[in-house]
Amino acid sequence: MTGEDPEKAPQAAQYSPDIAAVDRLVSTCRACPRLVAWREEVAVVKRAAFRDEEYWGRPVPGFGPADARILVVGLAPAAHGGNRTGRMFTGDPSGNVLFGALHAVGLASGAHPVSRDDGIELVDTRLTAPVHCAPPENKPTPEERRRCAPFLSRELELLAPTLRVIVVLGAFGWQALFAVLLAGGWTVPRPRPRFTHGAQVVLTHPDGRSVTVLGSYHVSQRNTATGRVSPAMIEDILLRAKTIAES
Repeated sequence: MTGEDPEKAPQAAQYSPDIAAVDRLVSTCRACPRLVAWREEVAVVKRAAFRDEEYWGRPVPGFGPADARILVVGLAPAAHGGNRTGRMFTGDPSGNVLFGALHAVGLASGAHPVSRDDGIELVDTRLTAPVHCAPPENKPTPEERRRCAPFLSRELELLAPTLRVIVVLGAFGWQALFAVLLAGGWTVPRPRPRFTHGAQVVLTHPDGRSVTVLGSYHVSQRNTATGRVSPAMIEDILLRAKTIAES
């Protein structure tokens, strides 16, 4: 069956009975040859600062409770961040900004993520990405995004009973998310909502559900270094998400 073939792992996602099963399946995937080659090369060559560490070097699953009301959607794992540590937004400057903001608004138990066993837990929040492997130059191709989409689709389905807010970090994640929501039967306006920092869109589903999508600039090192986005801006978006989720 497809579930036994790492190259067909995305197709098997629809059969995953729960979030934990999706996460396990993600970590076995070998569906994108370019990404497989890159993530594994990075895990062998390593960055000098981490030369004594054993890299994860595999697809990075989502992180957070299976009954979260808030889902944060990024882009893809960083080569020497998530691809090294095995956890979303962990071990790099982007993760420090995001976890710092999550902790500041009460959505994470710690502000300094260093490894997948550092004890930090998320509160009512889950982190994921439309592409689960570290891509060269942080740029997945449209085909790689489409190939990975079934994982995000199944994650959204399994979160359906509790999910109230989706925070999207960056235009790539915004485009990927809306493609998955449209395929999942959500009523998406035409033209599709445009990505901007602070964008807020309420979507409905024929089954009666609704979800609020919030846009935020990505917490990439380039964005934070240039001042395009600040920790305070991220905290503001997350606090808005928390308020909506609790209302």
